[in-house]
Amino acid sequence: MKSVHWLKLFGLTLGILCGVLPDPVLAQPDAQTIFKRWDKNGDGKLTRAELPEALRPRFQTVDADGDGFISPQEHATTLQRRRGQGQAPAAGAIPEEVRVERDLAYAGTDHARQRLDLYLPRDATAEKLPLVVFIHGGGWRNGDKSGAGRQVLPYVRTGEFAGASVGYRLSGDATWPAQIHDCKAAIRWLKAHADDYGIDADRIAVMGSSAGGHLVAMLGTSGDVPELAGDLGDADDIGTTVTCVVDYYGPANLLTMGDFPGKIDHNSPNSPESLMLGGAVQEHPDRAREASPQTHVTANDPPFLIIHGADDEVVPFDQSVQFDKTLRAAGVPSLLIRVEGGGHGGFGNPEIERRVELFLRRHLLGDEVEISDAPVSARATSR
Repeated sequence: MKSVHWLKLFGLTLGILCGVLPDPVLAQPDAQTIFKRWDKNGDGKLTRAELPEALRPRFQTVDADGDGFISPQEHATTLQRRRGQGQAPAAGAIPEEVRVERDLAYAGTDHARQRLDLYLPRDATAEKLPLVVFIHGGGWRNGDKSGAGRQVLPYVRTGEFAGASVGYRLSGDATWPAQIHDCKAAIRWLKAHADDYGIDADRIAVMGSSAGGHLVAMLGTSGDVPELAGDLGDADDIGTTVTCVVDYYGPANLLTMGDFPGKIDHNSPNSPESLMLGGAVQEHPDRAREASPQTHVTANDPPFLIIHGADDEVVPFDQSVQFDKTLRAAGVPSLLIRVEGGGHGGFGNPEIERRVELFLRRHLLGDEVEISDAPVSARATSR
């Protein structure tokens, strides 16, 4: 009987994740039960490896924020989104309005992580388009660029933007500053090849979540820091400054990550930050400061839009509060959107994405639009 019950649970969850079960199943508590069963280390999130092999192709679809993990919130959001729907499109499906150039080597190496994908509209509205670059999360040790398409596709399919998703060496491959060296090499490559793809090298936005939020914040604040530029690729004479930054709940000051209670002991030698740095955070303060976007803030930095859940137990909300204050004190335009009831991503309120779009249109297209920094709910409320 136990084996039959487990098979039933597996079938229910498989149907839920693949989007083929009807609405009544969504209310069943069995989905939460199986989530906890697969969560082998009890950390409240699922990696691709923790899923049964049959479900792994769906991982990128459910991992809505591209941080390399499926959170309970993302799981619940997926269930809500699938209500009343039939089979979902295959993961990674590209609309016909968009063409993709995959696995472009930006660093002049054969390393599989030092690749980027370009998303280009088939019918561009201008000879040169602004570019939206997404950098994935995953604690600098998980995740990949393949899930970033859904972050940039809504912009690309309008014909008004080009998009890119960037891979970089994870902490299991190399430690800091390899990650920012890779991201800067990607930006240089994109600028060097802008004319080849109809991209405006002077209008580049970078967007990332969690560890990716950290890296795009580093791109925004360290464009004038030569020691972090690296020398990867054939275009090391090109600058890495960007036009604007969208930072989803990224760490900003590694030395203060552990000042607030949460799911992770950030000062542990095995924390994501310590593994990225190559040693325990507090034992390498100089390296931790160098790897902190807040350290490098100057008046020359581009405008920032920062989005962070007030109840984030992975990256403390205070990280973005202090970062926003530092940016503003330096005279850098910065908007911090507090997501009430929001954890580490998995938000389900379209208002958040609406403000992101306004921000990009303002700074990349020159649209004269106002962007509210009023707090928003993590979930849209119906009247």
